[in-house]
Amino acid sequence: MSISLYKNDLPDGLDLGTSIAVDSETMGLNPVRDRLCVLQLSTGDGKAHLVQFTDPSYDAPNLKAALANPEILKIFHFARFDIAVIKKFLGVETTPIYCTKIASKLVRTYTDKHGLSNICRELIGIELNKQQQSSDWGAAELTAEQLSYAANDVLYLHKLKERLDVMLERENRTHLAQDCFNFLSARAQLDLSGWADQDIFEH
Repeated sequence: MSISLYKNDLPDGLDLGTSIAVDSETMGLNPVRDRLCVLQLSTGDGKAHLVQFTDPSYDAPNLKAALANPEILKIFHFARFDIAVIKKFLGVETTPIYCTKIASKLVRTYTDKHGLSNICRELIGIELNKQQQSSDWGAAELTAEQLSYAANDVLYLHKLKERLDVMLERENRTHLAQDCFNFLSARAQLDLSGWADQDIFEH
């Protein structure tokens, strides 16, 4: 594992290829209330790039350009939360999107366990340590344990996507998954606009 930590933006000239795994660390789980502290990315090559936000203006032109680039696929686990946070604090529409949690729910219907650690253990044999999940991500200096935790949240998403894509194809649910991914932007906007806890599709 290789971890690079940057302050407030990605460096100029960083090659992110055609797909990046993305995750966020925030002060809590309410995207309206809790600020974005760290955004982590990986191209699936065993390297994690972490951007720690200390500038309250969130002026991160290189990062914003990558997230909005239609030629780069963004792979998330629970994209609904992350893209809402990105929209709220960075002011950009993240596109295109793939969500491993949605893919898991569509094909792993034999279980109700769709957390990242669950699918990493089953699909690729990786055990994740989630101990730092509730730590203080707003701290001025992040610990080595926090950096490792944040990196692990993106390092394996490419491999998970490969496994889940095979399962989606096998169950004839690839198009359904893509329709769900396409709706995520609207779902995130509903969350930010006050409909986070209401199913507007129910009777």
